[in-house]
Amino acid sequence: MSQIDNPIYTARTRTTGGRDGASRSSDGRLDIKLSTPGQPGDGVNPEQLFAAGWSACFEGAMALAARKLKTTMPTNAAIDAEVDLCLVAGSYFLQARLNVSLPGLEPDVARALVDAAHETCPYSKATRGNIDVIIKVV
Repeated sequence: MSQIDNPIYTARTRTTGGRDGASRSSDGRLDIKLSTPGQPGDGVNPEQLFAAGWSACFEGAMALAARKLKTTMPTNAAIDAEVDLCLVAGSYFLQARLNVSLPGLEPDVARALVDAAHETCPYSKATRGNIDVIIKVV
């Protein structure tokens, strides 16, 4: 991994207790209780956080792509992100689906925005080649 001298932003969190613990950001804006997926409790799990972060970042990447392609992003654009925690032969892994809704855009324009976003979104870059990902325009 190469180190970049001038990052745009650095997120800092402290997590204690693992999946059944808590996470808090250094600025206090994030302060959440964690819970194991499928278990009782009122916390969120890491897969939910990952899905939320990726879908938010991906929508931002689509907005950048829309400006470059000189088109307008629908104000009611939405992404339903699904991140699966899987277990096969004793090994855990993730897989994901992003279902992207771009009402009012022609299908070819919507697909172009999604494809461009998938090339530039930092989460997409981080997962590329590491987990199975399906991105659909719905």
